[in-house]
Amino acid sequence: MLVTSATKLISVGLPSCLTRDFRRLKSSSTLFLIHCSSSPSFFMDSQQSKKVVVCGGGVIGVCTAYFLSKKGATVTLIEKSSIACAASGKAGGFLALDWCDGGALSSLARASFNLHRLLSDEFDGPQSYGYRPLTTLNLSVTESSSSSSPSYRSPGPKLPSWVDGPAKSPRTIGTTETTAQVHPQLFTKTLLKKAVEDYGLEVVIGKLEEVEVAEGRARVVILEGGRMIEADAVVLALGPWTSKLSLLSSIFRVSGLKAHSIVLEPKDPDAITPHALFLSYYPAQSGKPMDPEVYPRPTGEVYICGMSAEGEVADDPEEILPVPESIRVLKRVASNVSSNLKEEEATVKAEQACFLPCTDDGVPVIGEIPGVKGCFVATGHGCWGILNGPATGAAVAELVLDAHSSIVDITPFSPSRFALIRKL
Repeated sequence: MLVTSATKLISVGLPSCLTRDFRRLKSSSTLFLIHCSSSPSFFMDSQQSKKVVVCGGGVIGVCTAYFLSKKGATVTLIEKSSIACAASGKAGGFLALDWCDGGALSSLARASFNLHRLLSDEFDGPQSYGYRPLTTLNLSVTESSSSSSPSYRSPGPKLPSWVDGPAKSPRTIGTTETTAQVHPQLFTKTLLKKAVEDYGLEVVIGKLEEVEVAEGRARVVILEGGRMIEADAVVLALGPWTSKLSLLSSIFRVSGLKAHSIVLEPKDPDAITPHALFLSYYPAQSGKPMDPEVYPRPTGEVYICGMSAEGEVADDPEEILPVPESIRVLKRVASNVSSNLKEEEATVKAEQACFLPCTDDGVPVIGEIPGVKGCFVATGHGCWGILNGPATGAAVAELVLDAHSSIVDITPFSPSRFALIRKL
């Protein structure tokens, strides 16, 4: 049964451009050949009439819905609150080509890093959502116990000019060829806007209650209030809320890792160079080191994150609030990194927290649900959701419409691995 009540479309408007000039990436070294608009056969060769419902308005759900709609499916995206309202809007947006090498994520991460580059070329990423390559450093920072405020000095020869706090031992861990960044919320909304305007994607604000299964196949998505949407296929991209759906929690578990962040706007944003910082940070009052991260953005803001711990995921994304002490620590980190980031020199634009979706084995879950034809899942990307969103979305689109993924092998991520463990 299909209820034909009016669909509520959300606003996905974006600024026509950011206020600063961004450097475009110019590189001929692409390890994966992934075609975008230049390869219509990749996207437009599937059934034009296949109706797909994607549940989840974060980066994984939006990327999946984008590639499905571009490939010719009729797509409805269901989101409970608002697009990119949780981790996809509060993440750092850091991208790395080879940091997942040696593990299950290697091929997915490499494919997705290069797909980010191609999407940026297609959508003018530097202007649309702050895409840029950047140098990434590891630094050691030790708080001084003799003073309540850090002493600032001229940076060493290997440090960025704005890092004038008690930092030492700089080490380059990423170059402009291997690390980059996006503004995650703007990236997610850019893809959604494109899918709505060019491919007829429908966005519905509503809470998923149940996926109705008949004769071993997903048939209907039921929303709170009783609305029912028929589908030929359903994709569940629910992030840390995955385990709240019994259809999935009966097979595997996704927990939530609560991560805190602040966004600062320095008085002199032009002084902040494009260097991402991964810190080994030693607090004055504790011998236990922390590992906060600092990401200057082309928007003129500086994003700082850390202070993560497992926690109970709230039902409503809008109810996820930061722990005040964690925010205080991040502000202290900021002031010890740079005089440009201390409270007197920077405006606090956001104090926030989000939950990263994590699986028990640390590997995402991507594939068709065992025993339920036409029902697919894409979740559990942890801290690499923004990086791996494009390749995950493209792979799931192929899986749904073509019954296999050619862009990257997603076999290691199949949810059937948990069914096998239970049998053993």
